[in-house]
Amino acid sequence: MKKIALVLIAVFALTEVQAQIETPQPSPFTKMEQKVGLTDVTLEYSRPSARGREVFGNLVPFDKLWRTGANKNTIITFSDAVTIGGKEVKAGSYAVFTKPGATSWEVVFYADTNNWGTPSAWDESKVAATIKADVVKMPMKIETFTMTFDDLTSGSAVLGILWEDVYVGAKFEVPTDKKVTAAITRSMNGPSAQDYYASAVYYSAEGKDINQAKTWMEKAMSMMEKPAFYQLRQLSLIYAKAGDKKKAIETAKKSLAGSKEAGNADYVKMNEDSLKEWGAK
Repeated sequence: MKKIALVLIAVFALTEVQAQIETPQPSPFTKMEQKVGLTDVTLEYSRPSARGREVFGNLVPFDKLWRTGANKNTIITFSDAVTIGGKEVKAGSYAVFTKPGATSWEVVFYADTNNWGTPSAWDESKVAATIKADVVKMPMKIETFTMTFDDLTSGSAVLGILWEDVYVGAKFEVPTDKKVTAAITRSMNGPSAQDYYASAVYYSAEGKDINQAKTWMEKAMSMMEKPAFYQLRQLSLIYAKAGDKKKAIETAKKSLAGSKEAGNADYVKMNEDSLKEWGAK
């Protein structure tokens, strides 16, 4: 029995040692990050190698859906909505599936990214965009499957796919001009009501220049069609801190009426408590 126990201990110890040995993956994982204009794009995929095999038309059959790499499906993530093949694709993550052909490929952006390989059941409603990409024959061979971000401009890039002597590229466009134009418009128009409001609340909360806070808050209110009861509450508190009890009471009464109409018991009580504290009649 003692010998058997010693043998079992030795086997368990050997198993534990073996479990700690890490070996390289035949198709190593790669993660790439690229800024295109003002949009963050991330690509995650695994990279098989040819190892003497004929790739396209053999290892990767023509006209059949391919995971575009190895292991888990390739995933691309856009921080903004982009345009692919004239179609808007929402911000988010997409599996990149392809259907290789001798002269052109289909590149498919698929909303379900949780697939080991291709989906067991294809769902056409999950296809965010499909683009045709011509095959470009390269003068040399690429041993290991490679994906790239090519032809970078401020408004677009090309998702490149290279393996063996084949290159295909799928162009996508990013909303750089739309974002910059909106930022310019905001800047040229000056601060918004929310900018003035947030600045005033911050100054009041942090005990900074209360008169500046009052100026900003009054500016914010003048830009609003109908200030909300909680916004009026902040204005009343700023008036009180600035020593203008009359305006504080007038504004608190408006906030109280609005909070009652909204059915917000917390603001009703806060306004009632403040009005009592300020000696309102």
